[in-house]
Amino acid sequence: QVQLVESGGELVQVGGSLRLSCAASGRTFSSYAMGWFRLPPGKEREFVAAISRSGGGTYYADSVKGRFTISRDNAKNTGYLQMNNLKPGDTALYYCALSYYSDGYDIVGRYAYWGQGTQVTVSS
Repeated sequence: QVQLVESGGELVQVGGSLRLSCAASGRTFSSYAMGWFRLPPGKEREFVAAISRSGGGTYYADSVKGRFTISRDNAKNTGYLQMNNLKPGDTALYYCALSYYSDGYDIVGRYAYWGQGTQVTVSS
């Protein structure tokens, strides 16, 4: 079993930056690919970014490419999502998740473990 705890979400103005963290405990963090998803108000959960087990491969939704950066520190059992140039459309509850798979990173069903989420609100 793996427990995930997200942090770093808050209210920020348009154009601002935030860094989300995802702390993992339990099984070996490095055994899993990690993804970030978000749940915008009134919409379905959507893929944001993912990173391979080693950190050598990163993947992004088109809507965040060039603004967000996903990373991980396996020694600290922690993953990150650096978010720059934030827009009102980025307002959402952000979740981190872990997957056994090495592909299909944008698919919710590929992820076995999920955190409770951290709220990001971008104000104009």
